[in-house]
Amino acid sequence: MGNRKGRDMSERLLVISADCHAGAPLYGYREYLPRHWHREFDAWATSFSDPWVEVEERDLKFGVSSFDSRISWDSAYRQKVLEADGIVGEVLFPNTAPPFFPSGVLSVAVPQTLPEYERRMAGIRAHNTWLAEFCHDLPGRRVGVAQLFLNNIDDTLAEVERIRGLGLGSVLLPADTPGGLVPLYQPRLEPLWELCEDLGVVVHKHANFAGDPNTDEFGIGAGAIGKIEGMTWNRRGLAHLIMAGVFERYPNLKFVMTETMAEWVPDYLAVCDRLYEAAKVPGSSEEFFGGPAVTRLPKRPSEYFAMNCWIGASFMTAAESARRYEIGLDRLMWGSDLPHSEGTYPHTLEALRVVFASVPLEETKLILSETPAAVYGFDLGTLQKLADEIGPLVDDIQTPLAPEDWPKVPGESLCSTFAAAPLPGLHAPTSQR
Repeated sequence: MGNRKGRDMSERLLVISADCHAGAPLYGYREYLPRHWHREFDAWATSFSDPWVEVEERDLKFGVSSFDSRISWDSAYRQKVLEADGIVGEVLFPNTAPPFFPSGVLSVAVPQTLPEYERRMAGIRAHNTWLAEFCHDLPGRRVGVAQLFLNNIDDTLAEVERIRGLGLGSVLLPADTPGGLVPLYQPRLEPLWELCEDLGVVVHKHANFAGDPNTDEFGIGAGAIGKIEGMTWNRRGLAHLIMAGVFERYPNLKFVMTETMAEWVPDYLAVCDRLYEAAKVPGSSEEFFGGPAVTRLPKRPSEYFAMNCWIGASFMTAAESARRYEIGLDRLMWGSDLPHSEGTYPHTLEALRVVFASVPLEETKLILSETPAAVYGFDLGTLQKLADEIGPLVDDIQTPLAPEDWPKVPGESLCSTFAAAPLPGLHAPTSQR
C-alpha cells in the first residue's frame, strides 16, 4: 500500500505503445507504385501468401492473416480498438509485406540480386509513402517507422531524406538473418549514421523470425530453432555500433531495439565491458583482438548504451520489470504489439497490472509515456487530455493481478507476459544503479 499513499487513484495514465504494427491491404499498395510496376505487382499479388495470424475483434478464434486484418490498415477501426485498450499513442512498425517481398516475410527481406533489389526497393518506397499518409490521419498520435535497404548507400540516404520530408522520423534497418547479414560497422554506412543524427531520425532494429514457418518441409524443430536463433540475430548490431565507435562519433544518434526482450541487456553489456577493460591490458589476448577498438573509445560499452540506446520491451514481463534498474530505467519503453496475436490485446490492462502493480508511479510513467515521448517527440500535454478520458486508472494498474485472474496461455492469450506463472517479489528491485 506504500505505493498508493498520498496518490490520486482516480488519475488516468498516459500510455504510449512503443511497438505496434500497421500496413496496407494487399492491393492497397498498388496505387503507391509507379505505373511501370503495376503489371509485375499484379502477378506478385496473385501468387503471394501470408501465413501470419493476427488477432481480430476480441476473440483469438477470429484470427486472420495480416493483409485481412482491419486493425492493420483501417484507420478509424484501428483507433477504436487502440483506445479501447487505453492507448493514446503508438510507434508503427511494418505489418504487411511490401510489394515484391517473398511470401511469409513481414519486415525487410534483404535482396540478393539487382532485379530483386529494384523491385523490393520500389516496394518499400510504396510502403513508406502509405505509412506516412496513415500517420497523418492522426497527427501527433502515430509515429511511423520507415523501411530501408543497405545495399546501395546512395539510395538509402535518398530514402531517409524522402521519408523525413514525408513527416516520418524513424527508420528500420534490415533484419539480420542467415541469408542477409549486414555488418553495421562497415565504413560505407558512416554517411547513414551522420544523416540520421543530423535529421533527428531514430534508427531501429526489430525482432525477426529466423527460421522458416514451413515446418513440414524443414522439420518439426524449425519453429523452436527460429525462435531461439532469432534472439541472436535480433540483438546483433548493438556491439557493432558500440565497438566501431559509431556512438562516440554521433553522440546524439538514437538507436532502439524493439521486441528483442530486455532481460539480456545487463549480461550482454557486462560481457562487452569486460572485454573493453581486458583489452586495455598489454599483451592479453583481448588486447590483441580488441585493443585497436577500445583505444578509440573513451567510454565503456554500457555507457554508450545508456547514452544512445533504448529497448522497446514489447509485451513486457514481470521478470524484465524486476531488472529495470540494471537495464536502465530510462532506457525501457513498453509495447503492446497490436495487432499481433502474441501481443497484449485484448488483455492489455491485465498485462499492465502484471508488470507495473508494484512499480512506483513515477517509474511507471517514465516507461509508459515519458521515455517514448523523449525518444519520438510525442507531445505529452496534448496526449494527456485524451488519456484523461480513456487511459487506465492508476488504481487499476496498481492493483496486483491475482494468479487465478491471469489470462490462460494458450486459450485466452498467446502473450509472453502471461506465459510464466506469477512469482512473488519480482516488482521490487533492491537497488538502483
